[in-house]
Amino acid sequence: MTSITQKHKHYPVLLREIHNAPIELFIGGAIPAGPMIAIVGTRKPTTYGREVAYRLAYDLAIAGCVTVSGLAYGIDSIVHQATLDAGGRTIAVMAMGLDRIYPAAHRGLARNIVEQGGALISEYQEGMPGMKHQFPARNRIIAGLSLGTVVPEADARSGSLITAFQALEANRVVMAVPGNITSERSAGPNNLIRSGAVPVMTADDILAAVGLTVVTADEATTQKGGLEGEIMGLLIKGALHTEAVAGTLARPIPAILSALSLLEMTGDIRNIGGNTWMTREGKMTKSLTSVKSA
Repeated sequence: MTSITQKHKHYPVLLREIHNAPIELFIGGAIPAGPMIAIVGTRKPTTYGREVAYRLAYDLAIAGCVTVSGLAYGIDSIVHQATLDAGGRTIAVMAMGLDRIYPAAHRGLARNIVEQGGALISEYQEGMPGMKHQFPARNRIIAGLSLGTVVPEADARSGSLITAFQALEANRVVMAVPGNITSERSAGPNNLIRSGAVPVMTADDILAAVGLTVVTADEATTQKGGLEGEIMGLLIKGALHTEAVAGTLARPIPAILSALSLLEMTGDIRNIGGNTWMTREGKMTKSLTSVKSA
């Protein structure tokens, strides 16, 4: 476990922008790079809610997004697991110390999140139990980390709606999945939509709502010729260190550095620290052949 304050260079930029950002974060694993999208909802989803949450999280992970949720039963755990199944990275924000995994049944899930390059995050030191008032406070971190928050299914008075309202306060995009008007579990998202939330049905809808453009690996390579195109084809699949790029493409480091510098100057990629590169936010990838069919 590590801890960072707001002054640390790796403190999440978006989270720092909210008015009540945590002074210190305790982190299990490492906060992954990439655009973050929160998905939260009821602890008792219907079959519809489970299917929708899984599909959205899976497809967002395929597109290169980092999903954020709260490790709770129901929608939260489905989001984390779907992301892992897609080979993606996810963040679980906890309302207690990182040594107090709650619910205990999700200890294995928490371990898998870290092992697959994701993170467990809390503003509380180890040993701190989960108190009732800490869960709404935890929700502001979920919203603050993310470009937008999606609610697939929730009761009219669900705690997950607190996350949506906190996302709105932080000037982030609030999204909801339309549902059956006779289902109590769809009352929350339907009410959000009636109040102005963006209705979404696919990962593409979510990406568009937060201002991200979807491109395929083939398109990225075509848009940039030669070595630059090959590098773009790699980086839209995920962040890579300079040496990893050189090794994968079997090219000398000087040539790779030259191409990386050119791509950085043209705004196609950015250095996220430690000679690790990723595409600029707004140029995401989606391998359509590997997304689960509707």
